[in-house]
Amino acid sequence: MRDDLEQRACELAVYMIENRATVRAAAKRFGISKSTVHKDITDRLERVNPGLYAQVKAVLDVNKQERHIRGGMATKRKYQHI
Repeated sequence: MRDDLEQRACELAVYMIENRATVRAAAKRFGISKSTVHKDITDRLERVNPGLYAQVKAVLDVNKQERHIRGGMATKRKYQHI
Protein backbone atom coordinates (compact mmCIF):
# COMPACT_ATOMS: atom_id res chain seq x y z
CA MET A 1 0.00 0.00 0.00
CA ARG A 2 2.88 2.37 0.73
CA ASP A 3 4.15 2.07 -2.84
CA ASP A 4 0.65 2.87 -4.06
CA LEU A 5 0.61 6.15 -2.14
CA GLU A 6 4.05 7.13 -3.38
CA GLN A 7 3.09 6.33 -6.96
CA ARG A 8 -0.12 8.37 -6.62
CA ALA A 9 1.89 11.31 -5.31
CA CYS A 10 4.18 11.14 -8.34
CA GLU A 11 1.22 10.88 -10.74
CA LEU A 12 -0.45 13.87 -9.11
CA ALA A 13 2.73 15.90 -9.41
CA VAL A 14 3.21 15.04 -13.07
CA TYR A 15 -0.42 15.94 -13.82
CA MET A 16 -0.13 19.26 -11.98
CA ILE A 17 3.14 20.17 -13.70
CA GLU A 18 1.99 19.25 -17.21
CA ASN A 19 -1.39 20.99 -16.88
CA ARG A 20 -0.36 23.82 -14.54
CA ALA A 21 -3.31 22.52 -12.50
CA THR A 22 -4.51 23.62 -9.09
CA VAL A 23 -4.90 21.29 -6.13
CA ARG A 24 -8.66 21.46 -6.61
CA ALA A 25 -8.41 20.51 -10.31
CA ALA A 26 -6.08 17.60 -9.54
CA ALA A 27 -8.41 16.37 -6.80
CA LYS A 28 -11.35 16.42 -9.18
CA ARG A 29 -9.40 14.65 -11.93
CA PHE A 30 -8.18 11.84 -9.63
CA GLY A 31 -11.41 11.57 -7.61
CA ILE A 32 -9.81 12.29 -4.23
CA SER A 33 -10.08 15.12 -1.73
CA LYS A 34 -8.11 18.36 -1.86
CA SER A 35 -6.60 17.46 1.52
CA THR A 36 -5.30 14.19 0.15
CA VAL A 37 -3.75 15.88 -2.88
CA HIS A 38 -2.09 18.47 -0.68
CA LYS A 39 -0.72 15.84 1.71
CA ASP A 40 0.56 13.70 -1.17
CA ILE A 41 2.29 16.66 -2.81
CA THR A 42 3.76 18.37 0.25
CA ASP A 43 4.62 15.43 2.52
CA ARG A 44 4.95 12.20 0.59
CA LEU A 45 6.43 13.55 -2.64
CA GLU A 46 9.09 15.58 -0.85
CA ARG A 47 10.45 12.36 0.70
CA VAL A 48 10.01 10.16 -2.38
CA ASN A 49 11.18 12.41 -5.23
CA PRO A 50 12.73 15.76 -4.20
CA GLY A 51 13.35 16.81 -7.82
CA LEU A 52 9.73 16.35 -8.82
CA TYR A 53 8.67 18.04 -5.59
CA ALA A 54 10.68 21.15 -6.51
CA GLN A 55 8.92 21.35 -9.87
CA VAL A 56 5.43 20.95 -8.45
CA LYS A 57 6.24 23.40 -5.65
CA ALA A 58 6.84 26.05 -8.32
CA VAL A 59 3.35 25.37 -9.71
CA LEU A 60 1.85 25.55 -6.20
CA ASP A 61 3.61 28.86 -5.55
CA VAL A 62 2.22 30.40 -8.75
CA ASN A 63 -1.27 29.14 -7.88
CA LYS A 64 -0.97 30.66 -4.42
CA GLN A 65 0.00 34.03 -5.88
CA GLU A 66 -2.95 33.96 -8.29
CA ARG A 67 -5.69 32.66 -6.00
CA HIS A 68 -7.01 36.12 -5.08
CA ILE A 69 -7.42 36.88 -8.77
CA ARG A 70 -9.30 33.62 -9.40
CA GLY A 71 -11.56 34.33 -6.44
CA GLY A 72 -12.38 37.79 -7.77
CA MET A 73 -13.15 36.41 -11.21
CA ALA A 74 -15.45 33.75 -9.74
CA THR A 75 -17.34 36.40 -7.77
CA LYS A 76 -17.65 38.56 -10.88
CA ARG A 77 -19.09 35.63 -12.90
CA LYS A 78 -21.50 34.84 -10.07
CA TYR A 79 -22.97 38.33 -9.99
CA GLN A 80 -23.06 38.80 -13.76
CA HIS A 81 -25.72 36.10 -13.98
CA ILE A 82 -27.99 37.83 -11.46
